[in-house]
Amino acid sequence: MWQAVCESLSLHLDQSIEYRSNRSVSGGCINNAQVLETNYGSFFVKLNEPEHLPMFEAEAESLKAIYTSKAIRCPQVILSAEIAKQAILVLEYIPMQSAQPGSMAILGQQLAALHGHHGHKFGWHIDNNLGLTPQPNTPKEDWISFFRQHRLEHQMSLCERKGLKLTDRAALLKNFGAFFTTHSPRPSLLHGDLWGGNVGFDSLGEPILFDPACYYGDREADLAFTEMFGGFSPEFYKSYNAVLPLDEGYRYRKRLYNLYHELNHFYLFGGGYGTQAQDTIRFLLGAL
Repeated sequence: MWQAVCESLSLHLDQSIEYRSNRSVSGGCINNAQVLETNYGSFFVKLNEPEHLPMFEAEAESLKAIYTSKAIRCPQVILSAEIAKQAILVLEYIPMQSAQPGSMAILGQQLAALHGHHGHKFGWHIDNNLGLTPQPNTPKEDWISFFRQHRLEHQMSLCERKGLKLTDRAALLKNFGAFFTTHSPRPSLLHGDLWGGNVGFDSLGEPILFDPACYYGDREADLAFTEMFGGFSPEFYKSYNAVLPLDEGYRYRKRLYNLYHELNHFYLFGGGYGTQAQDTIRFLLGAL
């Protein structure tokens, strides 16, 4: 298989790519992640079953959008294809390390710059995935209707098929627009899956984003997910707010945005995420 990958890279890059070795690396629980060593340098390669090729192609589109923004670094896409009966995504290989002093502040500034790239509508030109969960992105003019239909209703329906019964679901879906009476978001380019595990730093301490699920949405949705599992320092939030301040209503809307992720985690992993989602619904309705 690796010889076939090198042959495809040779054609794609118009270079003679010769296989030398490969090794497994940490790449999450979804894909087989490898570093491919060649005479032309190193490549980061994700592999999965052939039916996952559309997921890789959608990820490639997200990475290209972030790369083109020039706001923050991400791995450059080299190739996505089915090779030797495997779905393959080949990316630039960037060795990563822990944040250095000042790295999190740079991340905050650069994320704000990414969010400064705006689209004409909320959504994305293709559907993609949040983990393994399908994420519909059909564009809409209105953020509230987009988030209601393509995020909360979509995810609630998936979870209900897995047995999660959500009390007061209808009340929240009907009334959550009240959280936006003084907040009118623009369609900002979002990473879409921005938790600590999808951020790294290069040898100079510069931030790297990877594993995105991009779409145009309320920038607060990215910020909210950074808070769900932690890992982002006060310097990160301070530097982001210095560029794009968050208003008072964010403390409620972040719970609304993270409800989407709580539901997704229940759908993927089960367990206590269902209870967490129900508690969030009660909190939001109480706040209303």
